[in-house]
Amino acid sequence: MRRVIVGAQVSMDGVMQAPGGPEEDPSGGFRFGGWVAPLADEVFGEEIGRMFDEPFDLLLGRRTYEIFAAYWPYAKGPYDGIAQAFNRVTKYVATRKGVELTWERSVALRDAARDVAKLKQQDGPALLTQGSTELVHALLAAGLVDEIRTFTLPVVLGKGKRLFDAGSEPRTFKLTHSAVSPTGLIAATYVRDGEVKTATVGGEFEPSAAELRRREKHKREG
Repeated sequence: MRRVIVGAQVSMDGVMQAPGGPEEDPSGGFRFGGWVAPLADEVFGEEIGRMFDEPFDLLLGRRTYEIFAAYWPYAKGPYDGIAQAFNRVTKYVATRKGVELTWERSVALRDAARDVAKLKQQDGPALLTQGSTELVHALLAAGLVDEIRTFTLPVVLGKGKRLFDAGSEPRTFKLTHSAVSPTGLIAATYVRDGEVKTATVGGEFEPSAAELRRREKHKREG
């Protein structure tokens, strides 16, 4: 079976929109495009490289695909290794509106959750997302995500597209790798680890009369 890995560069308040450059995705009036670059350091590069060193195919939403297809086939310089990897792998593109598949080895998916569920049953490399907020939300809601790799940077962005929304399936994850960089980046890898469990902090106790009144008040107020 193939795994689905969500890879996301996020701010401390969970925004993942347009990390790569000012013109990447200004939709919704987002004005901080390129917010990662000033904080990218050697550890950031190592951790990104670690993610792309493993076998993968790309799993992208339409907007991210169009951004990548206009950049990575032509990229040179320090990111040439990533460009070669992206150009070599299969790009699965979730799109309801249709998209011009100009990038070599691109395949359209018409129903993201259903088609990704089918891909997961096949043999092959992991399916790695980059950006693609709406697609990530759909995958999380359908319980199809096996691993989440976050690169959290010490900045608060306020408005913007976020990694998680209210539709995510409740699920616990286990931390399997982490690293902290001099600029404050926290790279973390989480793998799926079962259902959400609940308990009382400090153990069970007999509720006081004040606690019982509080609970009744909360029920009345909704």
